[in-house]
Amino acid sequence: MLYRIISSLDRCFPDLSAGDFKELRSFSMLRNERYSFQICYDSDSGTSLASSPTNISIESPLKEAIKLYKVRCVPSEHPLRDNCCDGDFERTAPGLFPDVLEPMSEGERILKSNSLNAIWVEVEPDGRFPAGNYPVTFALTSPGGVERLTVDCEIIGADLPEKDFIFTQWFHVDCLKDYYATGDYDRRLWKIIAAFVKNASRYGQNMILTPVLSPELDTFPSIYRTNVQLAKIRVDGERYSFDFSRLGKWIALCEENGIRYFEINHLFSQWGAAKCPQVWAVKDGVYQRIFGWENDADSPEYISFLRQFLPALTRYLKRKKRLDRCYFHISDEPSESNMAHYGKLSSVVKPLLMGRPVMDALSDYEFYEKGVCDIPIPANDHIEPFIAHNVPGLWTYYCCGQWDGVSNRYFSMPSARNRAIGVQFWKFRIAGFLQWGYNFYNSFLSFTKINPFLSTDGDGFVPSGDTFSVYPGREETPMPSLREVVFFDGLQDMRALYLLEDLIGRDGTVALVEDGIEPVRFDKYPYNRDFVLGLRERINAEIKKHVK
Repeated sequence: MLYRIISSLDRCFPDLSAGDFKELRSFSMLRNERYSFQICYDSDSGTSLASSPTNISIESPLKEAIKLYKVRCVPSEHPLRDNCCDGDFERTAPGLFPDVLEPMSEGERILKSNSLNAIWVEVEPDGRFPAGNYPVTFALTSPGGVERLTVDCEIIGADLPEKDFIFTQWFHVDCLKDYYATGDYDRRLWKIIAAFVKNASRYGQNMILTPVLSPELDTFPSIYRTNVQLAKIRVDGERYSFDFSRLGKWIALCEENGIRYFEINHLFSQWGAAKCPQVWAVKDGVYQRIFGWENDADSPEYISFLRQFLPALTRYLKRKKRLDRCYFHISDEPSESNMAHYGKLSSVVKPLLMGRPVMDALSDYEFYEKGVCDIPIPANDHIEPFIAHNVPGLWTYYCCGQWDGVSNRYFSMPSARNRAIGVQFWKFRIAGFLQWGYNFYNSFLSFTKINPFLSTDGDGFVPSGDTFSVYPGREETPMPSLREVVFFDGLQDMRALYLLEDLIGRDGTVALVEDGIEPVRFDKYPYNRDFVLGLRERINAEIKKHVK
């Protein structure tokens, strides 16, 4: 039996062996961050699975700061988009990919297998331990004896700074409601929402898509996703009345679980704002849909609705002292061909928002230049014109189409490529990041529901890794993905760089990052394990020199 401690950027595919990986002997971290690594293991051929159970225990002064997870593999039938590959992909063939992190307890039995397996380890001192060196030892006890593995952890006497960086992955309430078969905002659904929000916050998200109206994202025209509208609406002739008490409960729950910013759902349909989202209300004593795909976005009836709805909503948010943390959307990913229509709708909406900004994922600079979108969010492979024009408070995003030279979280990409975006965020002073799939458990355009443990590619319409970052676990609790944790490590790298910049200046920090490599760009970066891990250790070493 071979055990080895390895880095979080290695991935333990079943057909590899523990001997294929470089051993991790030591690492450093700041007092308030979280560090991840793995214990991988496989057995000699012919070992009996039933006769070789093993128990794992932790021997370390940091024991109370350590969590363990089993790394589970899931299938990918479509690891690539249309065979797009730039050479920096790890695996491109369909197969099993390690991704699910299933919580496990110390002392829990693991079984030796002839294929490679891994245990994910998270160390989170949370400021409870002073600077110093701490051994972390794992005792693996089996009928054949005890084997011990040790890695040395150095805690550096400095803390990652809090930054104003905003991170949102679209939180799809309907997918939770559908998967767990709950009622309409019943006690069980609120409990599930709280658990998934808490997990999102734990891995860096501080903004949440808020379905004041039910979003019609990634939905075929004429199809409606499950209604999860928070606003309660009543129609009386041409007048509307609004009850936002359920929105108030949403805000309180999200804030209790780490969310600070609220992303109000899109007010018009995706990819050009042609139609209305579904809107439900009590009319003539019946709860019914009053707007949807059958209504043009600029119809007088819907515009009249918005002119009553948005002032009521913003007044409510202002009264609750939350308006200054809310952002609004017109339509997701509009193109140049519908810029005039988008602008027309923007001119209707913006005066109703009490000065709050409109933000949308779009990659044509003219939307910003013409003032129809306050916060443009270009894809990371279309961001250069926005950087060149020094757009203040610039965001970026990626989805299924971003692969050529840029960071993304496809199953097929190495984990280093996922994590590297943190350095890019820092280099270009990025203010926020959006990704559309925190928990999208639907197929292409939401024709059907999918089982995320069996279909990791939205039933074949995007590369695996694009549609969700979290798995719906048993007992109505989420299970993080390996990709979710690695992206969070990138956010920690970004914060460490801001700390280092405060200590030695911008020029010195850029010089350290770019020593021996070409200048960092979004489409040019050394996406390899040794560089990414080595850079972070160099950053930590430099921080250590300048703190007491």
